Amino acid sequence: MKWRFLAVAMALFVMLSGCGYNTMQAGDQQIKASWAEVVNQYQRRADLIPNLVETVKGFAGQEQAVLLGVTNARAKVGSIQATPELVNDPQAFARFQQAQGELTSALSRLMVIVENYPQLKSDQNFRDLQAQLEGTENRITVARNRYIKSVQEYNTVVVQFPTNLTAMVFGFKEKPQFTVDNEKAIAQPPKVDFGKPPVAPAPAPAK
Repeated sequence: MKWRFLAVAMALFVMLSGCGYNTMQAGDQQIKASWAEVVNQYQRRADLIPNLVETVKGFAGQEQAVLLGVTNARAKVGSIQATPELVNDPQAFARFQQAQGELTSALSRLMVIVENYPQLKSDQNFRDLQAQLEGTENRITVARNRYIKSVQEYNTVVVQFPTNLTAMVFGFKEKPQFTVDNEKAIAQPPKVDFGKPPVAPAPAPAK
């Protein structure tokens, strides 16, 4: 009886291995790990923002609209619980991505106004924060790319035949993906056009 149970267990193991079950399980774990790193880097960025806003306020306090935009965008990001389960909820994932995109856009607008304040740009505290922010943005890009790759590989196994049959039986579903093009459009900094100075009329020729 014991040997029969072991034989059935081994046969079941081989069957599941060949039908993509183990691959999907491993892919799901990889996505969770990649997602945790994405959330970690986004949180790192959020943690930098209060000091950044306070530093800019010290030199450009009159830019209240832009500073408030960054603060509100950060608050909206903080209101979303980026749990591991979020990657199984396309609507919640979309809200998370939209909030992060809006924060990226608000930060872009902040960096545009910085160009108008040379003293702020030369302030050592601001330069340190800017360097940390730039480094964090790079790490966000790397983490997002890893997540994108993990989801692409997992989703391919979930939808292709015959592993899609295993996915249906065991409830494996496609994971939501970052829409990079949409976020890039959201993150585009506004065009700042202070207008060209009027062209002075040419002097009348001497008579």
